[in-house]
Amino acid sequence: MKIRSITYFINPGWPLNEAKLRKAGEFLAHATAVFTSAGYEVQTTRLATTPFAKILNGKVEETLLFARKMSEMLKQIGVAYAALGPALIESPKSYSVIPEAIAAADNIFFSGEMANKTNGISLQAIRACAEIIQRSSSITPDGFANLRFAALANVKAGAPFFPAAYWHKDEPAFAIAVESADLAVQAFENTKSLEDGRRNLISSIEKHGQVIDRISKNELSNTRFVGIDFSLAPFPDDAHSLGNAVEKMGVPKIGLHGSLAAAAILTEAIDRADFPHTGFSGFMQPVLEDSVLAKRAAEGTLTIKDALLYSAVCGTGLDTVPLPGDITADEMSPLLLDLCALALRLDKPLTARLMPVPGKKAGDITEFEFGFFANSKVMKLESEPLKSSLAGNENFALQTKHSNA
Repeated sequence: MKIRSITYFINPGWPLNEAKLRKAGEFLAHATAVFTSAGYEVQTTRLATTPFAKILNGKVEETLLFARKMSEMLKQIGVAYAALGPALIESPKSYSVIPEAIAAADNIFFSGEMANKTNGISLQAIRACAEIIQRSSSITPDGFANLRFAALANVKAGAPFFPAAYWHKDEPAFAIAVESADLAVQAFENTKSLEDGRRNLISSIEKHGQVIDRISKNELSNTRFVGIDFSLAPFPDDAHSLGNAVEKMGVPKIGLHGSLAAAAILTEAIDRADFPHTGFSGFMQPVLEDSVLAKRAAEGTLTIKDALLYSAVCGTGLDTVPLPGDITADEMSPLLLDLCALALRLDKPLTARLMPVPGKKAGDITEFEFGFFANSKVMKLESEPLKSSLAGNENFALQTKHSNA
């Protein structure tokens, strides 16, 4: 298991408060040293800000300058990446500025709200997010820029995984995101029963979670600790593949029936484990970041509908999904709408990080040159533009399902 990111939450102000940012850099350097000395590899350090539209006091036309200034500041303070928060449903103009800002700085991430409990589901925001994805797909020839944008449904502040990370207070804080799919693989390898595997996984999560918690509260106590997102994030080899963990549990190929039950069992094991939870803390299914998911998607065994179905019992949603390069915003919007419906009806945070690949059609091989990706094939999206009332601009509420028992 590794620490994917130490994420520091901050309101950097505008113009940027360099003293606050340098303090953040110092904290992250110290935290990295502390966790490294405890035996953990720290892959990245990151900043996540309050939503950029609020920082700019609604002057979203300054977003490009804000992104450039933050990008320059990151290099000065030794921090790898920053997420500048989501475009907000109550600020419709905040969506359209994102593609240009993404293009201007390759270490800056953004997101966009589609649904939350205050505003309900916004059909206008869904379409705006789909348009960001479509526009961002042409920033680079391979469509890679969409790695730095996610559409959000019911995602609260304090999640350390990018691009969904953002904050909501002036007081700084930090959280830990882990890369821990290998714990699930090891837990179910050569086990005689489901209960043994689940017990193994819970034990491993608690062992690491409690060490990280103790370090965070004792050696880093000068900054508020939000918690750990123990989503079972993968690395693109089979030893660190959550798809491999599902298959170790007994599903011959992830995507076949039984996969949803496996996803539910793994996510529930995280829920059972005793550690300070934050963010998604669930089954993570990034198609292009997981060697087995990428393989099953290329075979056609794992489909977008499957991944959406598993989102009902897992923690994150749709991630690094390769789509045809000519897909339109109107064709992506129904998928995003379905994700929002799941998020609000089941009261869970879900995201969509979709990656149209220019010049590619469904079934074509992807050709990304990125150490955290396993290439696959472009996936078919069975979708057509919405019509009638679902094609409007309104917001509508969707209450959480309550038990009738």
